[in-house]
Amino acid sequence: MTDDELLFFSGHMGALPIYEALRERVLAEFPDTRIEVRKTQINFRTRYLYACASFLPAKRKAERPETYLTVTFGLGKPVYHDRIAVTTEAQPGRWTHHVLVGAPGEIDEEVLEWIRMAYEFALRK
Repeated sequence: MTDDELLFFSGHMGALPIYEALRERVLAEFPDTRIEVRKTQINFRTRYLYACASFLPAKRKAERPETYLTVTFGLGKPVYHDRIAVTTEAQPGRWTHHVLVGAPGEIDEEVLEWIRMAYEFALRK
């Protein structure tokens, strides 16, 4: 993990284990991924962005875990699921999905499958 990634979690150190689980699973599945740390999110990309991690409060405060990480991914179609907090059509034919993750174990096969779909979608651009 880079210093920039660690610095991103300043003030949110409780969410670092969630990110570590996400990072490990993503890099194991997609070794060609580049990680870009921005001011408000950490991007996972190849040629194009396919997923990111942030502290976006995608649910009302009462519905969010105390410690969480928001995992965002883009697809060519909407996916509706109880775990997906928000689904929006960011631009025609591109749907953005936000999942609030409250523990490392929640980075499971279901979340990874959505990220796989986003990775494949990004490769088709």
